[in-house]
Amino acid sequence: MDSTRQQKFAKLIQKELSEIFVKNGADFYGNAFVTITQVRVSPDLALMKVYLSLFKAKNADKLLEQINHRSREIRGHLGNRIKSQIRHIPELVFYIDDSLDYAENINRILDQIDIPPAPDSE
Repeated sequence: MDSTRQQKFAKLIQKELSEIFVKNGADFYGNAFVTITQVRVSPDLALMKVYLSLFKAKNADKLLEQINHRSREIRGHLGNRIKSQIRHIPELVFYIDDSLDYAENINRILDQIDIPPAPDSE
């Protein structure tokens, strides 16, 4: 369970990273549509796990590798934006958020289940 401090910090980072990605996104990942779905913070606030949803990406793994390769640059942009609010800018690690794919897979499996009607009990 994350503390209130961690939750507030994660929301701040998510908001600021979203704005950075809107403004400078083409430099980081080209013309793909990238959304930050979730940010998780370590208890010491030194590490941020950023979960991304990638659309219109031909190769999601390669795109994620590009973004992780540019994480220092992204962290620099983040530092410039929040330096007055935070003493130490955390390390950023990006992951693909596959929760939508997982939900679609569950829905597809549930649609394939054939449940026969209950017999009349008269």
